[in-house]
Amino acid sequence: MSKLTLVQAVNDGLRTKMQEDASVLVLGEDVGPKGGVFLATEGLTAEFGEERCFDTPLSEDGIIGVGIGMAMNGMRPVCEIQFQDFIFPAFDQIVSEAAKMRYRSGGQYSVPMVIRTPYGGGIRGGLYHSQSGEAYFAHTAGLKVVIPSNPHDAKGLLISAIEDPDPVLFMEPKALYRAFRQEVPEGKYSVPLGSAQTLREGDDAVVFCYGAMVPVCQEAAGRIAEQKGQEVRVVDLRTLLPLDEDAVLDAAKACGRVVVVHEAPRFCGYGAELSALIAEHAIEYMEAPIVRVTGFDTPFPNTLEHYYLPDARRVTDALERVLDF
Repeated sequence: MSKLTLVQAVNDGLRTKMQEDASVLVLGEDVGPKGGVFLATEGLTAEFGEERCFDTPLSEDGIIGVGIGMAMNGMRPVCEIQFQDFIFPAFDQIVSEAAKMRYRSGGQYSVPMVIRTPYGGGIRGGLYHSQSGEAYFAHTAGLKVVIPSNPHDAKGLLISAIEDPDPVLFMEPKALYRAFRQEVPEGKYSVPLGSAQTLREGDDAVVFCYGAMVPVCQEAAGRIAEQKGQEVRVVDLRTLLPLDEDAVLDAAKACGRVVVVHEAPRFCGYGAELSALIAEHAIEYMEAPIVRVTGFDTPFPNTLEHYYLPDARRVTDALERVLDF
């Protein structure tokens, strides 16, 4: 095993699949010789040539449109959108074409493509380089939405996404790109899509999270254990669509007290769907109201980024509320 950062694990996952399968291609803005803004594709053009890892014009709808055509004709393109904030010119291509192709063709065509994009705050990127738009896409039947929180999962989930027969939006928390290293197996392995993972055991409360909020929630759970002697379960969703509903409901029923954390705005955020799911199917197990800790319903700020993003203090306060209810 090697100790890799999350962005290195993404690079390793791409390389692993490109070595195994000649139909896997990488395309996007600056992904070629430069290796991408965050160096996620570093070295791939040198190893595989410009026919398999190449730069595109600055046209997000063009990148996704070309990717759809490739995928419908036997290739497995991995399209990079440089920042998730820039994905919206391609929104129609993703939700109206890629996501609908299997249904509209009666199963004659599928679109086995991956759309990689870094999302979220943590790098002082301001309002145009820090957004978290996962809820827009989790609302779309025909897509899968995946968000890793650590290097091991990043590689394994990416390999599963590339092998999936349908389009996958693979959102990478750029705040965690180089935040820590983790042992990552060499060669090919996979982490199944649609499976949540319990990272910390506990029965007094449960916190559901994903992406960059996972280490924040782990820190908050540690604070609760130290300060109150109570154990909080931490569940990393990993895949938002399809959601591992069984894992969510089992954890909610076992703990009876629930906190949901994401850095996207609160109103119509992904936490609302989790809250509704639990309220509809496990309300009789609840010992306290479900509490959401989220970003605010404003454009993402620059100088106040530290205030906007949920931190361990805010998550700890929420856990104390449900535990003391």
